[in-house]
Amino acid sequence: MDLSPKQIVHRLDKYIIGQDEAKKAVAIALRNRYRRAQLPVEIREEITPKNIIMKGPTGVGKTEIARRLAKLVKAPFVKVEATKYTEVGYVGKDVEGMIRDLAECAYRLVKAEKEEEVKAKATLATEKRIVRALAEVKKEEKGDTAKEVFESNLLDGLRKGSYDNTVIEMEVLDVSQPMELMPGGAAISIGSIFGDMLPPKKKKRKFPVKEAFQIVLSEESAKLVDEDAIKSEALYRAENDGIVFIDEIDKIAGKGNRGGADVSREGVQRDILPIVEGSTVVTKYGPIKTDFILFIAAGAFHVAAVEDLIPELQGRFPVSVELHSLTKEDFVRILTETENSLTFQYAQLLSVDHIDLRFDAGAIERIAEVSVELNATSEDIGARRLHTVMEYLLEDISFNAGGDYPTFTLQIDRNYVDEHLKRLTGDRNLKKYVL
Repeated sequence: MDLSPKQIVHRLDKYIIGQDEAKKAVAIALRNRYRRAQLPVEIREEITPKNIIMKGPTGVGKTEIARRLAKLVKAPFVKVEATKYTEVGYVGKDVEGMIRDLAECAYRLVKAEKEEEVKAKATLATEKRIVRALAEVKKEEKGDTAKEVFESNLLDGLRKGSYDNTVIEMEVLDVSQPMELMPGGAAISIGSIFGDMLPPKKKKRKFPVKEAFQIVLSEESAKLVDEDAIKSEALYRAENDGIVFIDEIDKIAGKGNRGGADVSREGVQRDILPIVEGSTVVTKYGPIKTDFILFIAAGAFHVAAVEDLIPELQGRFPVSVELHSLTKEDFVRILTETENSLTFQYAQLLSVDHIDLRFDAGAIERIAEVSVELNATSEDIGARRLHTVMEYLLEDISFNAGGDYPTFTLQIDRNYVDEHLKRLTGDRNLKKYVL
């Protein structure tokens, strides 16, 4: 997608409030990818992404910025936690797993796109198979009828959803379940090991039409797409568009973790280094060069500092941005300006039970004040604090709602907030004085 850095930031503003420095950094990194793609091949090979390291407390938008960025351009994206990996020689996940996960993500992304392209054709083939199975069921119930008229009526009913719960028997592919061959390793199915050496197994199953339709649609779509082309495109996307978000990078910083169970943490940094520098990782879809993957690392850095990472790793993250704790104004904007805000989500949820939920400006301001107070007097968990506050605030109405009641308007004002958040705010001010 050909977006300027300013346009990228504008799109991100719909989902993340504030943190302009971080948004600017990722927007430039994304635009540089587009710029690189327009250059001649010989120059393109010399230009590598400028990886980013984000510093800031939890819940201020580090992961969300990276995730939304990837979604914006439909780039393969994986989020991994640095603490889950162990140095080579220890039992546990090896760092190459993040690239294998990225390849898997790219494959699913490309496959979904290709299947969408053939969906109309696959749907027609699926309807034919389902109608034949339905015909068998209905013939047993009603006896013989003119085939064309009979199947035409069944197809019409199928499209209207009249037979969604009708149980039919069909022959479908028997897909083997993935197994974990090594602790912490990737889950692999027998089919992915032997590929085309084994003939596809089929078995008869009984299930409702609605469920059968999705299974058969998947089978028919798979027949119409080129598997090799999908793998090739997936590898290209992973290599050139992939984004790997490494969270909790501060937890493996040397000076922040001394001795004990953390002896391998510096080793993990050294294992991550060649992947970030550029190496080739073998995946089940083929080898992936990591030279042009964009890596975004993030951490709170309360105990350790960026300078505590090994110098070589620091050098591979030349762009460093700091994200700040959220203010009352930030919380107000999160509740009112973001796409699908929490207030909107709760209003939609409760509308199912005929409750018209409305928040006035005073209520929004008070919710923001409480959230800031709680973050200041207990653990600062950023915007995630709003989930706690909103659950407590609406607990009574969420519990009592339901049943066949007429639509009821509930106006949430400042007094309602104070009344229903007593349990959260009551003794909170004393906690800062307790040793």
